[in-house]
Amino acid sequence: MLTSIPQTNRARHAPHPTAAAFTFPPVRGRKLTAAFDGGRLPSDGGVLLLAQATRRLGIADRLAAVIPDWRDPHRIRHPLTEILLARILASACSHENADDLDHLCTGAVFKLACARLPESGPDLMSQPTVSHLENTPCLRDLIRLGRVLVDFFCVSSPEPPTAITLDIDDTLDVVHGHQQLSLFNAHHDERCFLPIHVYDPVTGRAVAVILRPGKTPSGREVRGHLRRLVRAIRRHCTPRT
Repeated sequence: MLTSIPQTNRARHAPHPTAAAFTFPPVRGRKLTAAFDGGRLPSDGGVLLLAQATRRLGIADRLAAVIPDWRDPHRIRHPLTEILLARILASACSHENADDLDHLCTGAVFKLACARLPESGPDLMSQPTVSHLENTPCLRDLIRLGRVLVDFFCVSSPEPPTAITLDIDDTLDVVHGHQQLSLFNAHHDERCFLPIHVYDPVTGRAVAVILRPGKTPSGREVRGHLRRLVRAIRRHCTPRT
């Protein structure tokens, strides 16, 4: 007499299609086996080290301190510092778009990096929350954010330098669409941004990054940026005589 296993029991007893392990030829006497029972294994494990360095430098805290938070404090689920930290870490791991947070917000390693338990802890913020933050700062807030980067550059040297050389240049940043500030640049034959990057050529450290429209900056614009930049550097780094 033939009997059939109920569907629920059949699924329970049947092996999972990816549960079997594969054995490969040994390599230099070492056994090599591929298995699929490791659970949730992230591919961005280095983000934990990056998060530790970010916290040690206080980057997210310093940036959050210059952005006004107009939200009701009794209804905040994601503090400003946490949103900035998640955005920084995601960008550093090549997840530049805010949409990427829709799937990263449940990722175990990113939750750990933001001091949340990977399984039982609440999820991180999603794209709408990040996009709201990115559209909140006004021009004055953006200037203050830029000064934070300058401050980090100034305190990166153990002693005030005798001289500082600034390497300033606009950099092509191609866009795919009609994002705000993007323009068609005839020289590059692309629709783009042309942000200004300022570096210290001696140490290779970034001094300032200024997002701007996709047109070549005029001499007047560059002089204005340099004037504000030099003023900010002089507040921190007084060259020795």
